[in-house]
Amino acid sequence: MKAIKIPEKTVTRLSIYLRCLEELENAGVVRISSKQLAEQFGLNSAQVRKDLAYFGQFGVRGLGYYISALRHNLERILGLKQNWEVALVGLGNLGSALIAYKGFQEKGFKISAVFDRDQAKVGRRVEGIQVMGTSRIVPVVRKRKIKIGMLAVPAIGAQAVLDLLVEAGVIAVLNFVPAQLTVPDSVKLQNVDLSVLLKTLSYHIARTGRPSSRKP
Repeated sequence: MKAIKIPEKTVTRLSIYLRCLEELENAGVVRISSKQLAEQFGLNSAQVRKDLAYFGQFGVRGLGYYISALRHNLERILGLKQNWEVALVGLGNLGSALIAYKGFQEKGFKISAVFDRDQAKVGRRVEGIQVMGTSRIVPVVRKRKIKIGMLAVPAIGAQAVLDLLVEAGVIAVLNFVPAQLTVPDSVKLQNVDLSVLLKTLSYHIARTGRPSSRKP
């Protein structure tokens, strides 16, 4: 039987649903309808039901979803019922901010290996983790069986570093490098270009502040 291909946008929305459910549960809410959940994100209830239906039947007819149960199911679907070790490559300003961010570990993602090509940084301990040279990526990542990588290096040479992560067995990479990088089909590459996101915000701000062209 052929496996159903889950749309990427559905997977993204699942993580957003989960965040919403966590907030509702902390607020003491026990149950929510698909319509109420959809209203949180400007979607329609049919979209929410369709997204969840890819993975099973979670609601109760006439009652909606029990928040605690749905949260646990989404955590299971998203692979958050286990802790994931992460290899970070690049200890510049962005890399330093990423390793200092406590939110990753709270969600089950622990940066446990840090690499940089700058020999002045190699050997230092940052957040309790010893920085290693990029020449150690393959043996260390392979030995620890780390499957997730974060790439925060300069664009020049980024592909070579990414290739090392792939060679080491990483199958998912969060890429902060503003460059077109390639990976095998078996590896998921998620690009995060902060400048593009800011330009998108700039576009919306510019349109909001633009005078109306309509005549009175």
